[in-house]
Parts: sequence; C-alpha cells; structure tokens
Amino acid sequence: MELLSVVIITFNEEKNIGRCIDSVLEVADEILVLDSNSTDKTVEIAHQKGVTVHQQAFLGYVEQKNKALGMAKHNLVLSLDADEALDSVLQHSILAVKDNFQFKGYTMNRFNNYCGKFIRHGSWYPDSRMRLVDKSHVQWAGNNPHDTLTFTTPQSKKHLKGNILHYSFNSFEEHAAQNNKFSSISAESLFKRGRKTNLFKVAFNPFWAFVRSYLVRLGFLDGFYGFVIAVNIAHLTFLKHSKLYKMQKSIL
Repeated sequence: MELLSVVIITFNEEKNIGRCIDSVLEVADEILVLDSNSTDKTVEIAHQKGVTVHQQAFLGYVEQKNKALGMAKHNLVLSLDADEALDSVLQHSILAVKDNFQFKGYTMNRFNNYCGKFIRHGSWYPDSRMRLVDKSHVQWAGNNPHDTLTFTTPQSKKHLKGNILHYSFNSFEEHAAQNNKFSSISAESLFKRGRKTNLFKVAFNPFWAFVRSYLVRLGFLDGFYGFVIAVNIAHLTFLKHSKLYKMQKSIL
C-alpha cells in the first residue's frame, strides 16, 4: 500500500481546520499543516488533532502550496485548503488509489457550499481539480490567487468518484470582501507578468462571465443563490480588469 501525505495551508482557519483534518484521518499516513502565523486557534486545534504543524510567513498562494508540497514525507500527496473536506465516496476512492497507485495525478470534483447550500450548477460545479498527485511530477502554478497543480512532464491522470466539499462563504459580506481581496491579488499578479487589459475587456468580460455562469453553465437551476454567485463572478471579473487598467494608466 502506498503511503499518503495530506498537506493543508492555513491562516486563521479555526472554524474550518478541525472538519478538514477529521475528513482525512482514515486515508492519511501523514497530515501536515503549513500555517501563516495565525492569530486565532488554528494551530491549537491542529495540535489537538495530532498533526504536524510548520510555520511560514505567507509567500503567495502558489508559493505557499509549493512549500507545503515539498515538506510532505511521502510521494503520494493530497493537497487541501482548510475550508475543504472529503466526502465518504472520495475517501473510499483515495483508499483504492493507495492500494493500486498507477497514475501520477488524480482529479476530483469540488462541491461548493454557499451560505449553507451546495451548488450543483453554474461555474462552481463540477469544478474538477487535480489534488492527489505523485509530488515528484507536479508543481503548483497559475496566477495568484488562482493556483493549480500541473505536471512538470507529460503524464496521464485519472478522475476519481466523490467530491471535495468546499465550504466557501457563509454570508454575502464574506463573498464581497473576498472579491475585493482576490481581485487586487489577481490584478497585481497579472501586472507583474506584463498582462494587459482594455476598456472593452473591463465592460465585456464581466458580462460574459455572468452569462457563462448563469445561462451557459445552467446556474439558474440553483435558484436565487445561482443568480447571486453569477453576479459575484461578474463583479470579481470587473474589479480585476478595472484594477489592472488603473495600474496600467499609472505608469503612463
């Protein structure tokens, strides 16, 4: 049987970290938390659960997750965020992989919980992510805060049954605050990479983001929350392009 390390990055996640750790106890041979100097009870809870905790000032989402990946003791690694947890079907799928580890990467669907309701349509589902990997063949990449695990050499992957349960936002206020934070991080990351936007993208891209989530991806089937999520996706897109446009103008 292949041994499995579960790695989790945290910052002030006392509301979530216990649930996340509990969901991997049956599949993990090592649970490692890389904390960014939390000021709440995150570290205390993790220690109470008997997991290994390291501290590292936040480097950026991509950089922090690569740091945690490199700390894992075993080659087979499951990477989770603190506000995520495994459902029972995915737990059994991962146990099966440990018994027959054939691929360098495994994808799984992420099932997002929004204000107490799981969202089954729109841009948020099935939200497939590669999270179970052979760490010697992958790295975290992407534009912060949007990180993704990618192969360093061409490899095949397999999709697993079951879901990562993602407890995203408990209120509209949390979502709005996250939009403001993430749009700033995205704009700064794109600006540093030399990416550019224009007034057409500032106007059109948010409109298309709403249409894609609410109509093309059938977000309307999730009722009121499907509409709210689509509006927030559009708002995030608008803020990102607006902030990037402002940065471009500031250097002229």
